[in-house]
Amino acid sequence: MNLRDQRLLFQLLSLPTAPFREQHVLDFAAHLLDRARVPYFADPAGNLVVGVGSAADYRALLRHDHREPIRLFIAHTDHPGFHGQRWLSERRLEIKWHGGSPVRHLARAPVWIADAGGYVARGQLLRARLLPSRHAIDRAEVLLDAPLARPHPASALFGGFGFRAPVWRSGKRIHTKAADDLVGVFAVLATALALFRGPTRTGRPFLGLLTRAEEVGFVGALAHLELGWLTRARRPVVAVSLETSRTLPGARLGKGPVVRLGDRRTVFDPGYLRVLSELAERVLPGHHQRRIMDGGTCEATAAIAWGIPAIGLSVPLANYHNQGFEGGPDCRRPEGPAPEGVHLDDVDGLLTLCRQLMRPGLPWTNPWQDQQRRLRRNLAGYRRLLRSGQPAG
Repeated sequence: MNLRDQRLLFQLLSLPTAPFREQHVLDFAAHLLDRARVPYFADPAGNLVVGVGSAADYRALLRHDHREPIRLFIAHTDHPGFHGQRWLSERRLEIKWHGGSPVRHLARAPVWIADAGGYVARGQLLRARLLPSRHAIDRAEVLLDAPLARPHPASALFGGFGFRAPVWRSGKRIHTKAADDLVGVFAVLATALALFRGPTRTGRPFLGLLTRAEEVGFVGALAHLELGWLTRARRPVVAVSLETSRTLPGARLGKGPVVRLGDRRTVFDPGYLRVLSELAERVLPGHHQRRIMDGGTCEATAAIAWGIPAIGLSVPLANYHNQGFEGGPDCRRPEGPAPEGVHLDDVDGLLTLCRQLMRPGLPWTNPWQDQQRRLRRNLAGYRRLLRSGQPAG
């Protein structure tokens, strides 16, 4: 990965975000795209659509009569976190948690607090109460380390678990407050910047969709799908979910990006998945992985539920949703709050596959042609034996 891409990745990982509080990430993306003259627009739900400058251009691209599918790269801009609810005192804030979280060793866990302008304070988590399902925090209190410099309505504040820094690097391991799914956002933006750098800036079969509130049930993606623009497309569309997914057996840090065969809910489109798998074999031989990443669900499931074929790519993620499954620096205790971790080589491989997926001439319309040829050659070699074993007529 070149230094420019690394800088972009670290800038994104440094930004505060939480479900429904993604504006820092969305604003950063918009400024970046403006500078590079990459077209984009916000849909009615506030998701950012990259690659076209308006809803009219979006629909026109989908109406264009072409056999090659539009690649719709989807990544979400939020990460589990909390919203302020009400002030209990000058330094005590009642909060509501949104999304997954650790459920052990929560008392006095450090947190960061931000508003629309950026980070404003640090604090500690107190009196955490879990959801009835016991899988995540429901409500808690935050004790600020010091009073805020100026008054804030409680509802203007949001936050998440805090560590020594928003992001830092140890060798090729990146530790951060939130890799899921800012790594996917990075891949969408870096792919768009590369595609629109050349002289031809229109008509590319590329769309990026940076969604909101994925962590509470794909809310932004569903709002976009409900617009009906994609389901009325005249040309093929393949959704490419870009995720940062929990490490599992067969999906380990440092072994390359994962060609995701499915998630906890469903398997992905076999034909388009064949294109992706063969591409990965060619461009990342021995440096990618294949697995059903069933540690969670992703926005590919939402696309499939709306009738859009989908495939997926994942970067293996340590300490998924800040749960200290793998431990490491700043992990308080096993399964307690911990920074998420990814490997730089895996992120670089993800970016390589995204860019390669945009190559023209991939076998989207007949992805099994090579396999058919191999199987027919095998059939031809056994014709004589096949006839020899037939019963007499």
